Amino acid sequence: TNIYSFDGVLVAMLLFICTCAYMKRVPKLKDWCFTDKSGIWGVLYKAAVIGIRLHVPVSVCCLLMAVYVIFLR
Repeated sequence: TNIYSFDGVLVAMLLFICTCAYMKRVPKLKDWCFTDKSGIWGVLYKAAVIGIRLHVPVSVCCLLMAVYVIFLR
């Protein structure tokens, strides 16, 4: 996927949110990456919070983006 196109940016953002949400569920990574809520670690924390609290819309967006990338692009 070309990250310089709009759909490439959307794919990268969705993957980033899903990865952060998954990493927050791992206890050792949670203590290491998600304790600070400012700076670069804050971006990881906020993406994880979005992925956890909005897990249904994020998963629907992932499915729709997968259909778009596989069949329509």
